[in-house]
Amino acid sequence: MSSVALDVENKDVHSHDDHEHHGNFITNYVFSFDHKVIAKQYLISGIFWAIIGGGLSLLFRIQLGFPEANLEWLRPILGDWITESGKMDTTFYLAAVTMHGTIMVFFVLTAGLSGTFSNFLIPLQIGARDMASGFMNMLSYWLFFVASVIMFISLFASTGPASGGWVIYPPLSALPQAVSGSGIGMTLWLVSMVFFIASSLLGSINYISTVINLRTAGMSFAKMPLTIWSFFITAIIGTLSFPVLFAAALLLVFDRSFGTSFYLSDIYIQGELLEHSGGSPILFQHLFWFLGHPEVYIVLLPALGLTSEVISTNSRKPIFGYRAMIGSMLGIAFLSFIVWAHHMFVSGMNPFLGTIFMFLTLIIAVPSAVKAFNYITTLFRGNIIFTPAMLFSIGLVSLFISGGVTGIILGNSALDIQLHDTYFVVAHFHLVMGSAAFFGMMAGVYHWYPKMFGRMMNSAMGYVHFWLTFIGAYMVFFPMHYIGIAGFPRRYYSFTNFDAFSTFTDLNTFISIAAILTVTAQFIFVFNFFWSMFRGRLAPLNPWNSTTLEWTTPRKPGHGNWPGALPIVYRWPYDYSKPDAEKDGFTDFIPQNVPLAKTEHSNTPEEKILVELDEKFEQLGEEREKNPFI
Repeated sequence: MSSVALDVENKDVHSHDDHEHHGNFITNYVFSFDHKVIAKQYLISGIFWAIIGGGLSLLFRIQLGFPEANLEWLRPILGDWITESGKMDTTFYLAAVTMHGTIMVFFVLTAGLSGTFSNFLIPLQIGARDMASGFMNMLSYWLFFVASVIMFISLFASTGPASGGWVIYPPLSALPQAVSGSGIGMTLWLVSMVFFIASSLLGSINYISTVINLRTAGMSFAKMPLTIWSFFITAIIGTLSFPVLFAAALLLVFDRSFGTSFYLSDIYIQGELLEHSGGSPILFQHLFWFLGHPEVYIVLLPALGLTSEVISTNSRKPIFGYRAMIGSMLGIAFLSFIVWAHHMFVSGMNPFLGTIFMFLTLIIAVPSAVKAFNYITTLFRGNIIFTPAMLFSIGLVSLFISGGVTGIILGNSALDIQLHDTYFVVAHFHLVMGSAAFFGMMAGVYHWYPKMFGRMMNSAMGYVHFWLTFIGAYMVFFPMHYIGIAGFPRRYYSFTNFDAFSTFTDLNTFISIAAILTVTAQFIFVFNFFWSMFRGRLAPLNPWNSTTLEWTTPRKPGHGNWPGALPIVYRWPYDYSKPDAEKDGFTDFIPQNVPLAKTEHSNTPEEKILVELDEKFEQLGEEREKNPFI
């Protein structure tokens, strides 16, 4: 498309008066339609939930690391969940494990990555005024907020929070009379997840619609940053998989409250046969993991997209293998839907079917390896700038590789049957999903904080935060591989009664101390985040010398993002360190909205052809104005 045509389209379609949107506090900061405000709401909500989820993990790590200790000092916090003998109640221990997993997977990582950065970056990086539907965007956050309130209330249920594990397998979760944690706490858990799923679906539909329909002039799919590709593909995964979890939860509610038997059959409680027959708890596992495994990539793909942007920017190099990176994300998205039963190798499935899922699981390592290889190649011989965001991005690559290697081991059905209920699995998914995704989220916050709040975070605190978190993550999860191979079981309240596990007492104490220090280090970030919001130094317009469109907005973009016409895109988003760029008046980066005609010395042969075609189209346009019959 010629620059004349682009200019006409830009003026006719995207013209925007530079006017203020006046409103009160409620409409501007509470029930706001502005994607940037909604992104901050998601982010601050995610920080709140991270504190809750991290606190719960410390409680059960204290129990595991110091099983004989008197925990009476926790009574002001836990109340009656500390027994008269000063021990943690076994039911509460299971509830803490359940709620930690639920909170971190859904309310921290999903909301903190997709909710925050999809909302914040999609309009800014594709050159749009806002999301396709501001009202739907606002509604998606407030449904998430309602889900959060209900889940938070469930922590204080009289019978205790849900304690069936974050996977809520029936029959334990389907029978309110089974254990105290299957009572009102489980009901509130299910209601909360219904609102969460509705929120996620509204958000995903909005993200897809915005990327397809609201890209600015010149922003083809081939010129989108990898961040946008990752958010776009993640939204598609969420749209296809979350309804299956909704169906699973709905059927579970029927079994709990209306006497149906979708998941229940021949159940005895205290010798009494319940009136349930014909159901299968394995059905729930199929439905849950059809969402559960794509959920891994709903969390990971946005983190990988953010990392791609940060690594390219701070290596001062184009991302290596742009099309391969897109292809690998598409491959991961497709394969994520056909590997779910590798979570069920121990469920008694047909060994032949297990072999098929094992084969598909091992294949998914290929596109994952492509991403890791491309990150390393981008870093190779780069002029690396070690910002806190860059360090967290490199940390993600490290965790992604080390956690991914153990995924290949667990993908083998014969090995998984031996390791499935051990701490080896805990170590694997906490490295590759929990820690890697968390590092990607931290990289995103440090990198885009200046655009979110107009101020810079304190780099010194950022460096301390990274090193304590990076070292701590490996100190916590690396030893778990060893005790898992040795057979140490997960989800056990206490192991002191088993002679076979008594040798792991010191190692469990070490892991718990490392976990306490790692979680404590996160308060450095929390302080830095809120202190910098008010006292941080003012941010430059483009502090990282990036090429993407969000850095062409004012320091703190108002409603509509750009005060005048929307920018036009002429080039891909990774024009870093192009040869001879200095001759064209640029340093080591050329923004996306700079026409190719202004960089004749640094243009590639392909770009020079595009400039020639553009000039020919412009000449043709002038001739048609003189002679409309041409």
